[in-house]
Amino acid sequence: MNSAATTPPALGLLLDVDGPIASPVTRSIAIPAITRDLVALASAGIPLVFNTGRSDAFIRDEVVVPLMAAGLPRGARVHGVCEKGASWFSIGPEHGPGGMSEVVVDESLAMPADFSAEMDALVTSDFADLVFFDHTKRAMVSIEQLTSVSSADYLARQADLDHRAMEALVARGFGVRRLDDVRPDGSGAVQWRIDPTIISTDIESVLLGKDRGAERALELLALDGPLPTSWRTVGDSRSDYAMADWLHAHGHDVAHVDVRPADGVPVTPYPVLTSATDLIHDEAGAEFLAGWVGDLRV
Repeated sequence: MNSAATTPPALGLLLDVDGPIASPVTRSIAIPAITRDLVALASAGIPLVFNTGRSDAFIRDEVVVPLMAAGLPRGARVHGVCEKGASWFSIGPEHGPGGMSEVVVDESLAMPADFSAEMDALVTSDFADLVFFDHTKRAMVSIEQLTSVSSADYLARQADLDHRAMEALVARGFGVRRLDDVRPDGSGAVQWRIDPTIISTDIESVLLGKDRGAERALELLALDGPLPTSWRTVGDSRSDYAMADWLHAHGHDVAHVDVRPADGVPVTPYPVLTSATDLIHDEAGAEFLAGWVGDLRV
């Protein structure tokens, strides 16, 4: 436990990465102020947990390396929960030169190896001009748009790729769902979910999600100090609301920040915040981070 953390912090942040932190175009932190403000918040004792569908390798390269370079201090309460709750680790210089503790993986939630191999081969044979297979994932199968491909071209063919993945799972006797298309197995159960995003398709256990990630996040934070008295969850898709849903359902004070509200803001029992200047994605994320840093100075 971090002995310095004895008073509950007033704020804790659960942060999706793609969208609010990393640019969906460059797939990296493209706004330097984001890194600076994350370090300022962590240095002030604000717990930060990156709750993402990305792999630990991606978070290491695109988030941890910049944070360490910007001077993330020892003892900051910063953690990563990857693959929607399937893997997790802590972040900071006390964890060695790479800035990360050993990655823990829940192997029980991993996709079948033969299915992963089939999807890898399918990408190579039929979709290599559109996407790449993410070999850094430990539990999920993720197939991501090439940055050289336009969003319109990718989205026009995404459903075909997703359909091929669904058929491969059904052929193995599994139950699977993609949005409203639900195909239970022989017993009526569904084990796997196909989750399309604006830049990728994630194929994963139905037990994974941003709510599972939120649960993992609080387990990690409980080991290094008291939990925050209030939360902000930040994301760019409807699935990210599950972070705030879980926190609210478990009695925590929370508001959700939606950096891409054009998809429609659902009715929630907690406040939903959007950019005061109509910014979206990482520009909106930077705006909110700067505001929270400003609150530290009041």
